[in-house]
Amino acid sequence: MSEIVIYGKSTCPHTKRALAAHPEARFVDILASEKNLEEMLRLSGGQRRIPVVVEDGKACVGFRRGS
Repeated sequence: MSEIVIYGKSTCPHTKRALAAHPEARFVDILASEKNLEEMLRLSGGQRRIPVVVEDGKACVGFRRGS
């Protein structure tokens, strides 16, 4: 099973939904450090939308129910 990483903010309702859908995911708070934000922006192609869900090296920007 591959690791799932979710970049977002703990106060964001979309991030909360993504984490609820993927309880095994590792959470990276983009407000915790500039490095976390820069990594999220690199993975998202510069998009400032959260969450960014990374699975199998592929990043998906945003989260929709059932995604």
